[in-house]
Amino acid sequence: MINKLTYIESDQYNPYKNLAVEEYLFFRCQKEECILYLWQNQHTIVIGRNQNAWAECLTEKLENDGGFLARRLSGGGAVYHDLGNLNFTFLVNKENYNVDKQLEVIQKAVAKFGVRAEKSGRNDILIDGRKFSGNAFYKDGDHCYHHGTIMLDVKVDEMSKYLTVSKEKLQSKGVSSVKSRVVNIKELVPDITVDRMKEALKEAFSEVYGEKTDVIKMDDLDQNKVEEITDRLKSWEWRYGRKIPFNEMKSRRFDWGQISLNFYVQEGRVEDIIVYTDALKPAIADEIPKYLKGLKYKKDVICTELGLFWSEEEVENKMMKDIIEWLKSLDW
Repeated sequence: MINKLTYIESDQYNPYKNLAVEEYLFFRCQKEECILYLWQNQHTIVIGRNQNAWAECLTEKLENDGGFLARRLSGGGAVYHDLGNLNFTFLVNKENYNVDKQLEVIQKAVAKFGVRAEKSGRNDILIDGRKFSGNAFYKDGDHCYHHGTIMLDVKVDEMSKYLTVSKEKLQSKGVSSVKSRVVNIKELVPDITVDRMKEALKEAFSEVYGEKTDVIKMDDLDQNKVEEITDRLKSWEWRYGRKIPFNEMKSRRFDWGQISLNFYVQEGRVEDIIVYTDALKPAIADEIPKYLKGLKYKKDVICTELGLFWSEEEVENKMMKDIIEWLKSLDW
């Protein structure tokens, strides 16, 4: 039985630190305690634990635009976060874990603004059939959390720009996102703000569980431990290097012929690459794999390495230059 409610708000917008605080709280939640943690990320795509980053969003475009790619512990699909979105996490012991009750807090909070919300079969929360809150879940032993989004005033065009993937023939074993119709609460409540929603959630939290809520601050946490987790969650190995293999083909016709690069990627690195071409100088097809095997599957890394190619035949140097410029022009 829950007899202690704890409330904490993040005081910054870095996704890696926010997810680190979530993990920190996850393993420190007491047996009879429920923690409500509220946080916001700026210009971020967060993918599920078992998703392929390249299959879910335009990773290079996102980072080149100053955005962040983050991976969470929980499953589910890819989501876009900006400061028009408020994230919540309920952290609780297994025997007190109750998704319906946790979702009731969200429903009761939005009801304070005159909005009626209902749960869907996939544990999303809808307003008139449109999703404003997507939810995901994670368990480890007796520790559980349930987290999700609340779309207040998200820039939906930005969301579509990065989550709409137009890759050719990418075949991945990762979990794919499910696309849904979405709605911002601001469309229904024009004067809503993040601060007002935070206060409504805090009130609803106490009302649903029937207990007084204690407030703690970010400074109350072990900062060294939080930073240690942050470093792991922002690492390339965690975000991209997961064991989710995939194949991708990139193909282009040039004035000298057609070329197809067939990548096999394992743990975020090029394990193998097969090159097909009908060019009259086919030797380049044998050279490309020598440069790329073992490299991170990252556009700038691949193009830089191919830039080391040199041939005594000028036509082959031109072919490689064309290939590099083509790869640079693609969204990865």
